[in-house]
Amino acid sequence: METKIEIQIAESVAFIRSKTSSQPTIGIVLGSGLGEFGDLLIDKTTIDTKTIPHYPQSSVPGHAGKLHFGKISSGEKKSAELLVFQGRVHFYETNDLAKVVYPIDMAAALGIKKLIVTNAAGGINRQFAPGDLMFIEDYLNITFRNPLNGRNKLASQRSGNEHAVIRPAFSREMLVKAKNVARENGIPYKEGVYCWTKGPTYESAAEIHMIDKLGADAVGMSTVPEVIVAAEYGIEALGISCITNLATGLSSEKLSHAEVTVVANRVKQNFTELVSKIVFALGEKTVNSKQ
Repeated sequence: METKIEIQIAESVAFIRSKTSSQPTIGIVLGSGLGEFGDLLIDKTTIDTKTIPHYPQSSVPGHAGKLHFGKISSGEKKSAELLVFQGRVHFYETNDLAKVVYPIDMAAALGIKKLIVTNAAGGINRQFAPGDLMFIEDYLNITFRNPLNGRNKLASQRSGNEHAVIRPAFSREMLVKAKNVARENGIPYKEGVYCWTKGPTYESAAEIHMIDKLGADAVGMSTVPEVIVAAEYGIEALGISCITNLATGLSSEKLSHAEVTVVANRVKQNFTELVSKIVFALGEKTVNSKQ
């Protein structure tokens, strides 16, 4: 017997299938201020998430609430089919992790095999500066909340393992490919550990000091629940943080969401180039120029 969430996912997917014939295999979640990547897509279908049954809505500026289906191109090459999430729902908006990870549940049902998850984050590592792009090696979860609690069966059944074991949330293979892509294209990058906090307030200086001691290089309010659920579905994930500000106590500047958006806009060229090149490294096909 199907659960309520399974029925909702099926209804969401049925609605999407009625709007596009795209069969995406790579998903991309765009964080605060990073939404313009979706403008690169060709053969594109855009769906406003407000029209999708059961789909949670974001209330945060910089999260447009759109799904883009399509590809990116370079010369005679086209990428694999993409599903781009322009915007996300944060835990602090709903206090409901089921809503936070609903897009990942839906992505799995649509056939996504690889996921690139991006975010805007505060830099804790003193070698970082606003504008840096950081590949996420691992995470700290200091919310002590897990999106799998009470719902493991859903992901386990879909992955074919009723006793699914927690997999590494971030794919080592995708990370290696991403770093190679960055080096080959001269795109500077950092590596580090991302710490998930609930928000919506920025962390205090004392909290940042604690998180620093725990080993985090950057801090933010998203990403971790999404990749935990992706891992349970067997979806490989790559995380990229855009360091948009220095965390509380590390700078004299006052923190604000406006600053996050400004810095994200400043680095969007490097960001879009990096993500585009990674997408091609994950899967592409050559297109006949006469078509």
